[in-house]
Amino acid sequence: MSTATTDTTRERIIDAAEQCFARVGVAKTTVEDIAAEAGLSRATVYRSVTGGRDELILAVVLRDVLRFLDRLAERLRPGPPVAEAIVEGTMDAVAFIRSRPATAAFMVPETAGHAQAAVSGATEHMLATCCEYVRPAFERAQRLRLLRSDIEVEGTVEFLFRIITSLIMVDREREAGETRRFLRTYVVPVIAAP
Repeated sequence: MSTATTDTTRERIIDAAEQCFARVGVAKTTVEDIAAEAGLSRATVYRSVTGGRDELILAVVLRDVLRFLDRLAERLRPGPPVAEAIVEGTMDAVAFIRSRPATAAFMVPETAGHAQAAVSGATEHMLATCCEYVRPAFERAQRLRLLRSDIEVEGTVEFLFRIITSLIMVDREREAGETRRFLRTYVVPVIAAP
């Protein structure tokens, strides 16, 4: 099988996994369900995705993260003020993940256990990917003294990742304006230069 065919088959399987996760949830989706959704045999799924269900869970999450990061990079390209970039980037991340049932499912109690272990095991990879996406903007802002000079991109991305996760998991039913005020008051000062 050629590399192009293998890549196409893999994308088809990831698409099917995403649809199954969104429809019935991560915990209830089996490799058999994904194979049926993709119109492939179970053996073909296992040949294309050697890590099985865990690899599929990770692939769906990483693809969503990359989609968001592409969108965020476009939004940050004009170089909005740092406080606005932090607040609106965080708001965008929360809204994006909530709008993606397959990705949001990984942050709710239903997925504790098997699926959560698969995602948790790849957190470092996701954080590294996020760091590489935001590094140019981050370094530019530090050169311009818009960000604290004593912070690093890796720690900042991890901090924001934890804030975003918290905002998703602990939905206090705040209005968007209240959440923005919270972020300006408590998150922006940790990152932006005084």
